[in-house]
Amino acid sequence: MTNEKTNRLMHEKSPYLLQHAYNPVDWYPWGDEAFSKAKSEDKPIFLSIGYSTCHWCHVMAHESFEDHEVAEALNRDFVPIKVDKEERPDIDSVYMSVCQALTGSGGWPLTIIMTPDQKPFLAGTYYPKNRRYNVPGILEILEVAAQEWRTNKEDLLKTGDRIVTAIKHSEKRQNTGQIRETGNNADLSKKILHKAQDILSKSFDNRYGGFGQSPKFPSPHNLMFLLRYYKLEKENRALEMVEKTLQQMYRGGIFDHIGYGFSRYSTDEKWLAPHFEKMLYDNALLTMIYLETYQITGKELYKSIAIKTMRYITGEMTAEEGGFFSAQDADSEGSEGKYYVFSDEEIIDFLGKEDGEAFNEYYDITPKGNFEGSNIPNLINNANYDPIPEKIQALIPKVYNYRLRRMMLHKDDKLLTSWNALMIAAFAKAYKALDDVKYLRSAERAAAFIEENMTGEDGKLHVSYREGSASGTGNLNDYAFTIWALLELYEASMSINYLEKARKLCDLMLKGFLDEEGEGFYLIDKEAEQLIYRPKETYDGAMPSGNSAAGYVLIKLGKLTGMEEYRMRGLQQLRFLSQHAAAYPAGYCFAMMAIMMELYQESFLCENGICS
Repeated sequence: MTNEKTNRLMHEKSPYLLQHAYNPVDWYPWGDEAFSKAKSEDKPIFLSIGYSTCHWCHVMAHESFEDHEVAEALNRDFVPIKVDKEERPDIDSVYMSVCQALTGSGGWPLTIIMTPDQKPFLAGTYYPKNRRYNVPGILEILEVAAQEWRTNKEDLLKTGDRIVTAIKHSEKRQNTGQIRETGNNADLSKKILHKAQDILSKSFDNRYGGFGQSPKFPSPHNLMFLLRYYKLEKENRALEMVEKTLQQMYRGGIFDHIGYGFSRYSTDEKWLAPHFEKMLYDNALLTMIYLETYQITGKELYKSIAIKTMRYITGEMTAEEGGFFSAQDADSEGSEGKYYVFSDEEIIDFLGKEDGEAFNEYYDITPKGNFEGSNIPNLINNANYDPIPEKIQALIPKVYNYRLRRMMLHKDDKLLTSWNALMIAAFAKAYKALDDVKYLRSAERAAAFIEENMTGEDGKLHVSYREGSASGTGNLNDYAFTIWALLELYEASMSINYLEKARKLCDLMLKGFLDEEGEGFYLIDKEAEQLIYRPKETYDGAMPSGNSAAGYVLIKLGKLTGMEEYRMRGLQQLRFLSQHAAAYPAGYCFAMMAIMMELYQESFLCENGICS
């Protein structure tokens, strides 16, 4: 199974797991072999969860998992398991909830120490090898955990039981309730929409756009909600927040001015310095909001940004078969952002003095630098950003090709059903907004790829695809987002075939994920591997939650088909979501969009081509 150079991860398909296949740590993938070993040898499990383009995952890997001293401790006293959070969002969701409950925060890499029965008794995120300031080192943590397991195992087992019981109780308390049988929408109120808009308005950064201080996430579904709020309530403040944010994100370094597309989030309030990983889902959702804002305002800037983002997707993130790759890395040659940054002399040497100086001046590339002594191209202080002068525009492809030759950039080339579905929806919207058939063709090819390669004979979806094979039992996000994509394709093409496929998937979603004893949808299919508990996610984070998307597609499918059963289920789902969102509806903006579709008839009539 293993040899001197590799561990068991060498046999996996996940790019993240393969990154750790040469570690001296004797990693196991999640599965019976690891759990059987832990039970037979009476060892706790060290669970590490991350993803292949995660900067801090790389840092912890280099500091600890490539280190023979750490590997010796892990291999001696624990059974180490590596999980790709993107392939197994169910495992990530369960143990991220544990980490947040125990520590008050979460993130990746996620570090869990647990019993052989998968019950956690320690949780955290990134740890350095040795203690740094007030952060304990991983060696210290492993030593203490191993000693406690040898001397106080019964206490740790009881701790694990208590944690699991508390998490289950919390989930049950939050997610169960009496399903109301009424067929009207009397208990859905526009007040919750007004409250969401008011919260966003109060946290809005009037200078740089976005909400709150650093770090800043794009959260495109927040902007999609505000755009609809502007349309339906004629609230100019909502449109101002959308436009300011979209303009400032584009001007900042979070947008790649050389190769296009957006990074995941900005570490500063100006949108200048991102964590440089580019994720498919961000670019899909951002494409949608730029397109919709173009439709509302008619401003060519937003159209141009959407086109550039889709050009990045088709040029760098599209597989030969038609699907879309997952992500590109933050790190290059062991340094964060190295692929994306330049020195002023480098640009002048490559382009020549006249062109180089013009390019540097336009994109704020200076001798001093704006990022760790180097430069992230940006337009934050450039008032002449729309449109880009022709001379500068002509230089961009030259710098892009130079950057491609300069160094390699890791790409996570697995294809994820849910993220592909978001990009399909974006391309379908692009065809409706721009009337360019190439976008429809991209959406149709990717939808065909999912049907042919990521769907089982029983019609059920898989999570991931790489190197000729699909894996994973589809979760709620896979179904809800794919239904959304199919409905967007139906509206773009008017092919009844897409509507029928959406209906069939919706029936499978209802059968496999609906909580028939309470309310809402579970993340995990009832026929899938069952973990220590069955999570039910409602909060709209970096992406809309599966529950919000389920409410959205149920209402939309009910209106498109005229089938009352979908609308009734949709109303039940919206009531469930509104109860969760009541205290802080700004955290449930995609759910707010679904509620809008029910409460405002004009929201469904697709005025200006925007269907919500």
